[in-house]
Amino acid sequence: MDIKKRNITIAITVAMFLGAIEGTVVTTAVPTIVKDLSGFELISWVFSIYLLTSAVSIPICGKLCDLYGRKNILTIGIVIFLAGSILCGLSVSMYELVAFRALQGIGAGAIFTVTFTIVGDVFELEERAKVQGWISSAWGVASLVGPFVGGFLIDNLSWHWIFFINIPFGVLSIILLQRNLREVFARERHRIDIAGAALLSAAIIALLYGFLLFGKNDLATLACLMVSAGFLTVFYVVEKKAKEPIVPFDVFTRTNTIVNIVSFLASAVLIAISVYMPLYIQNVLGLSATVSGLTMAPMSITWLLASVYVGKAIPRHGEKAVIAVSSLVIAASCLLMPTLNLNSPLFLVIIYTSVMGFGFGAGFSTLTIVVQMSVGYNKRGAATALNSLVRTLGQTIGISIFGSIFNLAIVKYLTGIGIEGIDAGNLYSSANINNAAYLDQVRLSQVSGLHIIFAAIILISIASLGLSFLLPKSQIVEP
Repeated sequence: MDIKKRNITIAITVAMFLGAIEGTVVTTAVPTIVKDLSGFELISWVFSIYLLTSAVSIPICGKLCDLYGRKNILTIGIVIFLAGSILCGLSVSMYELVAFRALQGIGAGAIFTVTFTIVGDVFELEERAKVQGWISSAWGVASLVGPFVGGFLIDNLSWHWIFFINIPFGVLSIILLQRNLREVFARERHRIDIAGAALLSAAIIALLYGFLLFGKNDLATLACLMVSAGFLTVFYVVEKKAKEPIVPFDVFTRTNTIVNIVSFLASAVLIAISVYMPLYIQNVLGLSATVSGLTMAPMSITWLLASVYVGKAIPRHGEKAVIAVSSLVIAASCLLMPTLNLNSPLFLVIIYTSVMGFGFGAGFSTLTIVVQMSVGYNKRGAATALNSLVRTLGQTIGISIFGSIFNLAIVKYLTGIGIEGIDAGNLYSSANINNAAYLDQVRLSQVSGLHIIFAAIILISIASLGLSFLLPKSQIVEP
């Protein structure tokens, strides 16, 4: 890898790290922010609005980078993200913070999709999987160091600095990108599909908002899903007539459709593990957040190792075989999860999640490569964005459904043993915090809920494995 490629790798990895760490750092700082800005009722929107606007901007930025170049759109995305960060740090009310988090999310959407598109353009096959592994590992590193960085900044400076700290890293990424990435694309006047972008954005917002309400207001959820379906229907009609559709329908090949469904299902499994394994470690095993972070770190390492190996495995065995084997590894590790109980040793968690890391590292890298190689340069951004959007939807919809299942399981367990009137969102109320017998039952109720989650991801991973066998014969294989 030459110096220019190395600098491009640093630029896009730093950019991805910016978008990834923002979630974990803000999570640590939220209690302090709420006390300072007095807006506890808006706390969930600090996270939800970031998710919504990033999901909306992903397909739009994917199309724009096909029209106007990857470097230009990624640079604009980073600038928007940094502007949102500065304004978040200067916020004097929760309403301002929520609004500026929306701006951050728009920039993050560009980062999440254009970085992977650049990898498909610049790097050879063997290099591509390795670089994608480094980019993906930024999420694991962010989840590990985020709480430490957030805690340090709050203790030694103020919560405002969790946003200001993004500035030097964002500037470094832009400089490296501008100096090292050379692009050749047709500079033409394009008619931007504003109607398509607006309709798709409205459909995504309605869909995600509906699932954010899942389990809280079923009528509102149903209404949102119907509204989303209506917008998607109109979107389809508009896109069929558009000269520059925001989502070209010819990217929906048989291969890409299967790959995107597998990506959706695998993303749902990933978010379940990312959210509920730390909960198991802290709430059931009674260990600290630091231990929880360190326990999950090996998963990021095995993810990276698998990504490095994939670059050599695909030409030898073909992408279909690699996706099938990685899906099998994920399914096998999911099958191990129900063995975790009230007093399971911590090393089992490390082994199970590390094995799963191999599956995710090989699987997601190969899925992205297949999507990018199935289309030409002028549609690669749109195809990559669609895959990124599908993954975001998989995580969002997955965690909404899993959360409702988990809460219902807890209430059902506690009701079954005679403990009535329990709010799953307030299990550790001050009235019961010193009641040892009650706390033991709460731990058991969470184990019960976790086992139902584990059963769900087993079914999802098996479905993903079955779909991987429907992929057409491998095309990227040595003769």
